[in-house]
Amino acid sequence: MVPPGKKIRVLIIDDSASVRQALTHVLEQDPEIEVMGAASDPFMAARKIQEEIPDVITLDVEMPRMDGITFLRKIMAQKPIPVVMCSSLTEEGSETLMQALEAGAVDIILKPKIGAADHLAESGTRIREAVKGAAVARLGQNRRTAAASGPTAKLTADAVLPPPSGRAMAKTTEMVACIGASTGGTEALRVLLEQLPANSPGIVIVQHMPEKFTAAFARRLDSLCEVAVKEAVHGDPVLRGHVLIAPGDRHMMLERQGARYHVAVREGPLVSRHRPSVDVLFRSAARSAGANAMGVILTGMGDDGARGMNEMHQAGAHTVAQDEASSVVFGMPKEAIAHGGVDRILPLDQIAREILAADRRR
Repeated sequence: MVPPGKKIRVLIIDDSASVRQALTHVLEQDPEIEVMGAASDPFMAARKIQEEIPDVITLDVEMPRMDGITFLRKIMAQKPIPVVMCSSLTEEGSETLMQALEAGAVDIILKPKIGAADHLAESGTRIREAVKGAAVARLGQNRRTAAASGPTAKLTADAVLPPPSGRAMAKTTEMVACIGASTGGTEALRVLLEQLPANSPGIVIVQHMPEKFTAAFARRLDSLCEVAVKEAVHGDPVLRGHVLIAPGDRHMMLERQGARYHVAVREGPLVSRHRPSVDVLFRSAARSAGANAMGVILTGMGDDGARGMNEMHQAGAHTVAQDEASSVVFGMPKEAIAHGGVDRILPLDQIAREILAADRRR
């Protein structure tokens, strides 16, 4: 556990000196984070860990002498430490990163693009939040004290679409389940979706994950679940038995044409420090579906989705938050509860049943 007031100490493992330098610069912009050291390969990192155990490790995938996935498995088998995988933006790499999440990595971040100031500033916010989320993640029975959010100004969903207006929409069409998740969400979504039968209501999901990686994540889920899972494309219909996952680095919104729903996938600014943003999806559901929607918020760091879930609640949607005991990070569900927009708080293994019960009640 990181005691209150103590900095989160991070060990950076990457064979690129320029990446190590860039990550150090990005992380130490936050006064609550301290880079305790850097290593160019896992063997050097192991020596540093013997001297002092970090609170969080950022770990490259491709390195000399030992790859990052092998080193991750060794860490998790010997002394679990929260690990954030650091990777370049490649389709092949995204498949490997799925293995990292299965092996116990808490989150994924993209390597900073050296020299691209705008990208570095934007990705810096994501990198710092990923490290803070890892620092409070529950590994096994370990719990950590939540770190406060950084000082970066946050945009609300107003930056993408206006708030709902007018009376809540009556229950006139098929139910659509809208799900938001962040840190720990990849495993939580697997558990939830594997419990759903092939005739489940249509589902749309925002999981905080970088571009490219959402496609690999969707393929993995599709191979495991009875429901069909794919990365969303602009204009995709929301159909019974199908799950659409928002692509990384794009916002996804629910829209209605007559009695049918489809998704819009668009660019836009970071909302609640994320793109895709749960707040954007939930607000669009409040606007376009009202009481025809159900909102579910799962494990994650921060407060993305809290305002949007309250808007869904006010529009007549049934809303559910994952409970603290089953959450890797009880940040997003806790904030949604505090905003007053949650009807039920449930363990992860009961949420699929709640979705099906809500569908039957219609």
